[in-house]
Amino acid sequence: MEMKKKINMELKNRAPEEVTELVLDNCLCVNGEIEGLNDTFKELEFLSMANVELSSLARLPSLNKLRKDEEDDDDYVDEGEEEEEEEEEGLRGEKRKRDAEDDGEEDDD
Repeated sequence: MEMKKKINMELKNRAPEEVTELVLDNCLCVNGEIEGLNDTFKELEFLSMANVELSSLARLPSLNKLRKDEEDDDDYVDEGEEEEEEEEEGLRGEKRKRDAEDDGEEDDD
């Protein structure tokens, strides 16, 4: 199932701004990019995109409430998901850095 259709299915008659958790595991990414996820998901705290074969996070919106769960007793978390989340965090940070540079700001890394 394509990512955009999976998102619509996961909404379950809710508005995107009401959604706090979104599981998009195993959906199909068109051209390896995120599709259908946008800034209207303001309350999103948990996002899972395991096995979606992303090649770019360029279209990942700014999801300020998104958090990483690091509880040790969380047995349901797949190691692949943890690695993917860490990679997404790193790529998201790189995107913010590029955006800041594009806006004329400099980062002293």
